[in-house]
Amino acid sequence: MTTKKVQVFGIGLSVIDYPHACEEIISAAKEHRSFAMSALAVHGLMESVADSNLRQRVNKIDLVAPDGQPVRWAMNLLHRTRLRDRVCGPDLTGKVCEAAAKEGVRVYLFGSTPETLERLSGKLSEHFPGLKISGMQPDRFREATPEEDLEDIQRINQSGAGLVLVGRGCPRQERWVADHRGKINAAMMAVGAAFDFYAGNLKRPPLWMQKNGLEWLYRLKQEPRRLFFRYLVTNTLFLWRLGFDLLKTKRA
Repeated sequence: MTTKKVQVFGIGLSVIDYPHACEEIISAAKEHRSFAMSALAVHGLMESVADSNLRQRVNKIDLVAPDGQPVRWAMNLLHRTRLRDRVCGPDLTGKVCEAAAKEGVRVYLFGSTPETLERLSGKLSEHFPGLKISGMQPDRFREATPEEDLEDIQRINQSGAGLVLVGRGCPRQERWVADHRGKINAAMMAVGAAFDFYAGNLKRPPLWMQKNGLEWLYRLKQEPRRLFFRYLVTNTLFLWRLGFDLLKTKRA
């Protein structure tokens, strides 16, 4: 099954909802079929627009879900996709882990710190009884050497995992899942902040903020120094580009 994609600023985004995204991922996981998935919010989208190398990689990813509400709005405005909701990475992670526990799919955790992985493993096992964690590997916070990368691939494949949750932060995680298509015999999910949310490192915003595209404002309050420049620049560029493309669409 191949999900339809539409182009937003030159990035292919999947027209998909939670049930179908979960179905595609679990299907690949059960078959140990190499499959790459990412959930892009405004930041990841605009990073991909600005960096041609990253754009090529993201466009190789099998399933690119609209993580942020503004991304979903852009898809609906530019292509009339009529998506009723976004497909948020942390929420999708929960749904996939629930299905993995029922289907007996083993999960590998790749990225973040050793402390976060320990907490994450415990929380996932608590939330989803029966979920089998086949291995964990913290991030090196640098690119692996060719020898290290080969060892990583062998370790994951030999673990028997059908699902690899990748929490390396955007856009490093998108590069990793794109580069490991055809190498990792599993479904790879670039889920980023899901690691911190499930581990309890970060709190999620109220539901009304999530539904109205204000999650960035809540995150900005949590980490103002790190996120101020990101949101100031990326949100402004996103709105400018969306307005420009809408104007072109109307003229056409």
